[in-house]
Order: sequence, then structure tokens, then C-alpha cells
Amino acid sequence: MNLLIRFLFLCLYGGGHLFAQTYDIQGQIQAKDGPLPFANIWIKNLKKGSTANSEGAYKIEGLPAGFYALEVSYTGYLSQRKEVQITNKSLSLNFQLEEDSFLDEVVITGTRTFVRKTNSPVIVNVLSSAMLESVQACNLSEGLKFQPGLRVETDCQTCNYTQLRMNGLGGGYSQILINGRPIFSPLTGLYGLEQIPVNMVERIETIRGGGSTLYGSSAIGGVVNIITKVPKVNGFELSYTQQSIKGAAKDEIYNANATVVSSSQTAGLSLFANKRDREYYDANGDNFSELTTLENTALGANLFFLPKENQKLEASMSHLNEYRYGGEMRKQTVHLNQQAEARTHDVWMGSLDYQINFDKDDSSLITYLAGQRTDRDHYTGIFPDAAEDIDAHLENPPYGISKTTTFQAGVQFNHRLKNFIVGSNVFTLGGEYLKDAVLDEIPTYNYRVNQTTESRAFFLQSDWEMTNDFKLLFGIRLDRHNLLESLILSPRISMLYKPQSGWQFRSTWSSGFRAPQAFDTDLHLAFAGGGISRISLAENLKEERSNSFSASVNYDRPTENYIFGFTIEGFYTALKDAFYLAAIGQDAFGERFEKQNGTTARVKGVSIEIRANYKKKIQLETGFNIQSSRYDSPIEVLEGLPPTKDFLRTPNQYGFATLKFMPSQKFNTNLNYVYTGPMKLLHFAGAPEQDFDALVNSEAFSELGFNASYVFGVKSKKPKLEIFGGVKNILDAYQEDFDSGKNRDSNYVYGPATPRTVFIGLKLGNF
Repeated sequence: MNLLIRFLFLCLYGGGHLFAQTYDIQGQIQAKDGPLPFANIWIKNLKKGSTANSEGAYKIEGLPAGFYALEVSYTGYLSQRKEVQITNKSLSLNFQLEEDSFLDEVVITGTRTFVRKTNSPVIVNVLSSAMLESVQACNLSEGLKFQPGLRVETDCQTCNYTQLRMNGLGGGYSQILINGRPIFSPLTGLYGLEQIPVNMVERIETIRGGGSTLYGSSAIGGVVNIITKVPKVNGFELSYTQQSIKGAAKDEIYNANATVVSSSQTAGLSLFANKRDREYYDANGDNFSELTTLENTALGANLFFLPKENQKLEASMSHLNEYRYGGEMRKQTVHLNQQAEARTHDVWMGSLDYQINFDKDDSSLITYLAGQRTDRDHYTGIFPDAAEDIDAHLENPPYGISKTTTFQAGVQFNHRLKNFIVGSNVFTLGGEYLKDAVLDEIPTYNYRVNQTTESRAFFLQSDWEMTNDFKLLFGIRLDRHNLLESLILSPRISMLYKPQSGWQFRSTWSSGFRAPQAFDTDLHLAFAGGGISRISLAENLKEERSNSFSASVNYDRPTENYIFGFTIEGFYTALKDAFYLAAIGQDAFGERFEKQNGTTARVKGVSIEIRANYKKKIQLETGFNIQSSRYDSPIEVLEGLPPTKDFLRTPNQYGFATLKFMPSQKFNTNLNYVYTGPMKLLHFAGAPEQDFDALVNSEAFSELGFNASYVFGVKSKKPKLEIFGGVKNILDAYQEDFDSGKNRDSNYVYGPATPRTVFIGLKLGNF
């Protein structure tokens, strides 16, 4: 009996001990070139994971015997999944990831939560820092044109301010975010696209169309989310680029980046600096510039800190300073020149985010603050001809000031329900406050904009993954805007269906609004007909409302040797009470326009994307838009001219293509192309070349660029050296019919931003 009891006791004890036995999985995560530090590894069925260390080594502990599916991900690389079985011992499992040609990475802009791009019900396009470098973009405005449905145009011959258009809608219909926060104010939007250097940018996520209305006012056309560089590993980069503009003007760019990450991986700091000096350029020999002189300086830092394993604190701060001058090319006191625009910007931007995860990472709470402050001194003037006017001009020259402050605060709660009727659902609930105060004045012209907009918003979203093949996204946003009488309700519904591997079908409906804007691209002062054109807001101006629809099919076929894919998207947006500029006559200083509500306008079209990669040696990406942007009823844009239904400055066809050839790790080339179709423009009389006001149609134009680079020291652990060079706008497709002289119409500008430009540069670092 005693032996039997002892035997049973040992069996029970041993069985219990066996039942409690756990094991580990450990190994190395690397790429062809070496380890991938801080790569993520995840066991989906356990909702458990880990992060590799700085050498790419990982370890997951406490796993009972059983079957497991491990997935490894790293930005810029294809995810890899392996299935293993643990029986009676710990396992060693290594991963080698391959570079992802089309960056099927984790994105946040489409849903305000982190999801893989191919699993987002809203199309999110990603422009990586590597692509920005390969097309030799010096700033944001030069890079965004290599995104489907996006077009960046220069809108002033004298000051060169730029505007982003998305799917046929102007800059006022698109929101530009910095790290997810709308602190890129309307005033900053006039010149900010040129002030953001590319070495500040980690990647850019874009959403076209109304699927972005969860971000509030002015997100009808889409959202551009600029995600700044974050620290990943210890490293540095230094670069110098010199550009020669038609051999007549020099442009120099200096970049510096550095990152530091603690050995415990609980803190990191990323720093960037940029300096640019560009000379002005005269295209038609009249001694008035077509390209401004620029003196830019940008500095900034991003940091993260993990107080505990489930908490994260992120902060960013950047300072941009720019002086730009355009007009008569004489180095003297600005207001003595025959015609000139001078701008000095001082911009501070910053954000602070705190996130805590709990409930086994099924819940998270995020609080955030963000802000921007811009101080601008400016001059916009023409030296008069009459003696009495000259005295008045010298006594009171038209200098002005601009001040804008943007502030946002918010809180967001995310919760995952693993078993929600059918499948799982991630609920997002949040509220935020946004304030934008603008003061812009030129006393000489009796011009003054002093307006504060405030918005308090509440948003709710359901991201419902019913099955592995079907996902439904529903979101609603409620805005209380101080310039509007009633609450604004903006819903959106998106659907994602994946019938089989490689195929994705999406559709979206949304409603949005655009409040009367305190300051945007429309309110830019411009030279026209020997005077200054100014724009004011109508007293009874009310918000625009939008209804947007889109549907798309996406296909990607990866094989051992090649990857091929395409996306076809149809879009339609109806704008009720659409804004337009009505001519209201002249005064002593020039033309007067008023922003008014007009009839319904409709924007519709098709966007086509094609991508291909062969053995990671040749890569093609292209996007093309065919569209229509029209008012239902003709609009009179200027007295005496026939009304038109067409949006001005809006071509019906435009697109881009990039072709990369990468024969080795050392040598890379890039051939890029941008096409812009004909568009209708307003051309004021005043210059010697233009005797009468007219609506004209521009000709189509194309930009062709080439870049090549060679890297020394690829296999060494020491810093590498890269030399690069190339040509932008090889065919010199620059506008040929610029106005000349001080009475030119500065708004009559179209075509590529710069003429043929040759560049060469060096880069040093452990990139």
C-alpha cells in the first residue's frame, strides 16, 4: 500500500510538474547586410511578442508545449511568418528578411491606429525617405509629386509659394499633419512645403479623398502625414549637395542627422539639421527673378522614453527659419526696388505624446499636445511712377507682419474586443481641441486679417475584422466650430474585401466640411495688372459640405524573381456651397476679390498605379490621374470675361513614374518622370506681353530627371561614403511665356518649379 501511494504521489507530482513546464524560442533576425536591430516578433494566437536587441537577437520566454505561428516585421522589409511546434525542449529559430520594394509596412494615418498597409480599409500610400533621396528631393514640395493623385504647383512668379492639390482639389482642401497632428497652419502652408527638409522625414503617409474626414475640417481632399525621423540605432549622416540652375544660379544644401539609443532600448534621441542657400534666377532676362533667393535653416529633435514596459513618451521639436526674396534683382533696400516680395519666417513646431497600454495590450490610452508658432515679416510692393505716389511710397512703404499660433490637445482610447459577434473589433474613442489664431496685416494697403478659429471635436471609430478576408471600418466625427452656427457631423464608412491572396477590394463613403478659412492660399497677395490683388471673406460665408465616394481594386503578385502589382481607384466628390473667388472691382491699390459660396462643384476621376520589381535589380512605380473638376453652373472669375465651369489651375491629366536600376549594393540609378496636362488660367493685363485680361489654356509639360549614386565601403563596419549626381528637368521644360517687368501678373505661372538643374553631392555615415 505504501509503495502504491508513493507511486501515485510521484505520478501526480511529476504530472503537475510536467504540466507547468514552459519553454523558450530564441534566435537572430537579420537581413542580407546584417542584423536588424529592434525588429518586432509576434505570436498572434497568444497576442504575445518581443523586440530584438541592437544585435538583432530575440527571446520569447514562458511558452508551454504546442503549435505557434511567429511573424517578424521591420520597416522597409517583407514580413516573414514561420510555424513551429514545441514538444519537450526550447527552440532556436532564425529569420532573414528581404527588402520590401513597395513597403507593405505598418501605417497609422488611415485609421489613427497601427495597422499593416494591406489590411487598412482606406488606401494609404507611403513615400519613404529612401525614395525622397532617390529622386533628389530637397524638400517636401519636390517629393510629394511622386505620389499618386498628388500634384505640387508653384503659384507665384515673384515669391514662389507652392500649393498641394489632391485628386483635383486645391491646397485648402487638404490637411498636412506633422506626426499625426494638424499644426501645419494655413499660413505655414503657403511656404511650408519648401521649408520642410527631406532629412527631417522618416516617411510620408497620404490618404486621398474623403476617407480622411475623421481628421476634421479641410480634410475633404485628403491628408498628408509627415512622420519625422525616429531613433532606431546609433548612427550619423552628413551630406552636401550643390545644384546649378541653368549654369546661372547656385543652390547649396547641407544636411546632418544623428541618432542615439540607450543600451537598454528604453530611450532614444534623433537630431537633424539643414542649411540651404539658393541664388535667385532670371528666366527671361528682364532683371526680375523667376526663382527667389532662399536662405533656409532647420533644426530639430525627436526623442522617446519608455518609463515602463507598457508606457511610451514621445516628444518632438523643430525650428525653421527662412528668408526669401523675389522681384527686381538689385541688392538695395527692398522697398526701393521696382517690384519685390520679401519674407522672413520664424517657425517653431513641437508635440508631446504619452501612451500607456494595459489589459494585456488590448487597450491603450494616448494623450497628446502639439503646437506651432509662426512670426513673419514681409513686404509686397511696386515702386510707383508718379512723383506724388513716390513720396507716399517712401513715407509709408507696404511692410507687414504675420503671426499665427496653432494649438492642439487631445485624448484617444483604443480597445480591442477579440470576440465581437463575428471576428474582432478595435474601437477608438477620442476628443480633441484645435485653435488657430491668425493676424496678417499691411497697414499701407488697409489690409488686415485677424481671425481665431476654434474647434472642439469628438470622434468614434469601429475597425471590425469580421473574417480574415473582410473588414468594415465605420467612423464618425462631431465638430463644434466657432465660426459655424450648428454642430457638424462627419461620418465615413469603408470596406475591405480580400477574396484571395494578392487581391484587395475597397470602397469608402464619407461626408466632410470646410469651414471659412482665416488664411490659406487664396488670401495670398499677388501682383496683377500693375497693382496688388487682395482677397477678403464674404460676411455671410458659410461652410462647404462634401459627399465623397471611392472604390478601388488592388492586386500584387509576388514570386521568387519578380513582384507585380496595380491599383485602380475611382473617386467622386460633390461640394455643396463650394467656395470661389468673385471679382468685386478695383481700388487705389489694385484688384479686389471676395471669397463667396457658389453652386455645387463636382470632382471625379480615376487614379491608376502600376508597380513592378525584378529580382530587386529593376523597380518601376507609376501613377496617373484622369479627372474632371467643374462647377455645376458657370462662375464669373473676372468682370468682362466669359463665365466658366472649370476649376482654374486644375489639369484633367497628370502623373509620375520612377524607374530604379540597382545592379549592386554599391551602384544605383533612378530615372523619374512627371507629366502635367493642359489647364485653364487667368492672365491679367499689365505687362508688355499682355494687353488685356484673358482666360488662357496652358500647354502640357513633362519633367524628366536622372540620378546615380555609388557607395564606397558597403561591406565594412566603418562609415560609408556615397557620391551622387544627376540632372533635374533634363529637357528644360520650363515656362517660356513669363510676363516681364514690374507690372507683370505674378499669378500667371505654371510648369515645372525649376528649369534644368545639374546636381552633385557627397554623403558620409552609417546609412
